[in-house]
Amino acid sequence: MSEQIHVEVVYALQNRQKAVMLQLPAGATLREAVERSGLMAEFPEIDLAANKFGIWNKLAKPDAALRDNDRVEIYRPLIADPKEVRRQRAAEGKVMKKGGGDAEAA
Repeated sequence: MSEQIHVEVVYALQNRQKAVMLQLPAGATLREAVERSGLMAEFPEIDLAANKFGIWNKLAKPDAALRDNDRVEIYRPLIADPKEVRRQRAAEGKVMKKGGGDAEAA
């Protein structure tokens, strides 16, 4: 019997998250995990060529080999560019405090 690994594939939307547990053969890749998870059928916006992926919050390529108990994350495109948002706040004269949001005047 060949060795098996257990991985979790996760995709999060603004209002919900879907996690799928899989058992794959040792040496399986991130691409294989995403394809076998069934998430691409449920969420047609997932594109192996366009989306970014990660393993435990670190960017990874689709051909990255997985290890037992890895968590594969499918990232959505950013809605707003964080640098542009900061520029807009600066142009409006707003001050940012640690943790985000507007700082109150002291």
